[in-house]
Amino acid sequence: MTADTLAWRTPLTDLFGIRLPIIAGGLHWLANAEYVAAAARAGMIGFITAASFPDTDGLRDEIRRCRDLAAGKPFGVNVSMLPKLVQGERTDAVFDAIIAEGVRFVETSGRNPEAYIPRLHAAGITVMHKVPAVRFARKAEAVGVDAVTVVGAECGGHPGLDLVGTMVQTVLAARGLSIPLAVGGGIGSGEQLIAALAMGADGVTIGTRFLVAEEIWAHPGFKDRLLAADETDTALILSSLRNTMRVLRNETSDTVAAIEAAGQGSLDTLMPHVSGKLGRVAYETGDTARGALSVGQSVALADRVEPLAAIAARLEAEAAQALNRLSAVTRPSLAP
Repeated sequence: MTADTLAWRTPLTDLFGIRLPIIAGGLHWLANAEYVAAAARAGMIGFITAASFPDTDGLRDEIRRCRDLAAGKPFGVNVSMLPKLVQGERTDAVFDAIIAEGVRFVETSGRNPEAYIPRLHAAGITVMHKVPAVRFARKAEAVGVDAVTVVGAECGGHPGLDLVGTMVQTVLAARGLSIPLAVGGGIGSGEQLIAALAMGADGVTIGTRFLVAEEIWAHPGFKDRLLAADETDTALILSSLRNTMRVLRNETSDTVAAIEAAGQGSLDTLMPHVSGKLGRVAYETGDTARGALSVGQSVALADRVEPLAAIAARLEAEAAQALNRLSAVTRPSLAP
């Protein structure tokens, strides 16, 4: 079997109208029109991160640029909802812009999307919700989302508090849900895609592995650091805030870990070190020593800078090789 002979079809590909059962994960500051449209053209679906834009006008412009670049292929918008009553909350305005622009797919995360689902469904929008634990996925299904992503402890960004690995999460989620399921966390190869499908998932979410794509606008120095990293070069921080985050191990992660170990972890003491604006500076300058840079353990699988379509093609080739290996160990029994 070769990549050319694979014909993918799962509930996830049917839901989004995509060729590959792969979601190009929303990357804060980085998931812009170029990246998301490249994912669309490669047969995946990606989500523009609404939080990357300071106002809804900027988001509207990016949606329109993505539509022009995506060549008619599907794409969506990621809405990472802030906790209730936080100053600067603009979730309603973001959804207004998404609906007005005719976006067909939305990925939500951060809190229960129940209040927004009727309005989004009335606008013909498919809603996928991302969670770090199976119990939250069951709740999301109960309130009416169309699909869920469950991420394991290996993921970059926020793996939740339970820190259950992706292999365990996948089986539990597949057995406990009836809506389309994507799984993420440490996934960056075609072999893992096949494994996830075998465990009952309908597709995978990949974020860290795609950070070295040419379409990601980050500084070459940032990508070079990722290429040099292995699976041990991440760290978990912010557990003192009950907002655990997996990041690239650097001066900032060491500083934050020391503050938390000393029992001094609070929003006031930690925010100067982990503000998202510091991460953006790292992307702009290539200085990866500072900032809480979301990176998962699959960074070890990033081995070159190349177009996103080339990475997708390699994933397919790896998947085909994995299926060939499986066929070699699952010959029919000759017993009578």
